[in-house]
Formats: sequence, C-alpha cells, structure tokens
Amino acid sequence: MGRPCLPDFTGAGCLPPGDYELTLDELRASLLVEGPKRGYPNWDRAWCARLADSAAVLVGQLWQAGIEEIYLDGSFVEDKDHPNDIDGYFVCDVHDLASGKLQTRLNLLDPHKVWTWDPATRRPYRGYPKRQLPMWHVYRVELYPHFGQLSGIRGSHGHELEFPSAFRQSRRDGEPRGIVKVIRGDKP
Repeated sequence: MGRPCLPDFTGAGCLPPGDYELTLDELRASLLVEGPKRGYPNWDRAWCARLADSAAVLVGQLWQAGIEEIYLDGSFVEDKDHPNDIDGYFVCDVHDLASGKLQTRLNLLDPHKVWTWDPATRRPYRGYPKRQLPMWHVYRVELYPHFGQLSGIRGSHGHELEFPSAFRQSRRDGEPRGIVKVIRGDKP
C-alpha cells in the first residue's frame, strides 16, 4: 500500500494543520503541483512543477551537505493558481552555520553560489516590494537555516516565533496550517 497523499485544502485555502512527509517524487505528483481535482480551472501546473524542480535542486544540495530536516511552505502550499515562490527552512547545527562551513559546502555544490542569508545580498525584483535573496532570484525558493533562533515573524499575541511555529500558521489570519517535510526516497 502506498503512502497517503496530501489532503485537500481547507476552506481557508491552506493544508490542514500537520507535517506532511513527502519524497520529491510525491511532491511533484501532489495537489501542490497537479492542482486540486476540481474548482481550480486556472491552476498553473507548469509553474508549480518548475517551483518543485527548483526546490529539488536546493534540497539535493542540502542532503549532500548533511542536512536531513527540510520543510517547504509559503504560497506554494496554499490554494493559489500561480504561487509566488517556495519558502522553507532546514534544521542545522549553529556552529556549522556560524563558522561559515555549511555555507561554503553548499556553495561548492551550487553553480550560482546562491547560499547566503546576508541581508546585504538582497536585491529588488520588478514589481515586488520586498528585496529577495540570491537563491530566490535563481530558483524562486528561499530556504532558511534553523537552529533554535527566532524568525522575525510574530504570532497572534505579538511574540516573535521560531521557524517551526512561524511556518505552521497562515500569514493571512494566524490560523494553524500544514507544512511539507521533504524526505529521502528518490533522486533530486
């Protein structure tokens, strides 16, 4: 018997609360790429597939660098016909990150050398108010390191949240929502 697929979106347009473990192949075959069975005649399957393939490149690099816990979120996991991008985070060792070793290993794997979270590297993109990291400009994906620090995103009570909490709530209304945890099981 195969693994369960993703549930339908909630009435609020999000995955129901929970962590949904998917391989990259399962992600590509899921409603996040293929679209819901009905009610979304303008679902941009080609664009969603491109986003999933871009995420697969970065996930593959993280795996090669020894990172196993990787989560995908953002408008990609909502009921948007044409999601803007994929956001997410990965769990890493603070010393590996602070020493620069993780970033060096990742940039040795990426031909575009996009692995940085330095705010000074953010650049504007036409029509977008927010400046984006280099990885967004190349892949339309932003993956952030998590080692227990706060995210800069505030919860419903005004307190700053860690990435796991921040990424499991809707930015629209603060309601709990689901997130995708990418697991091994196929080639990136």
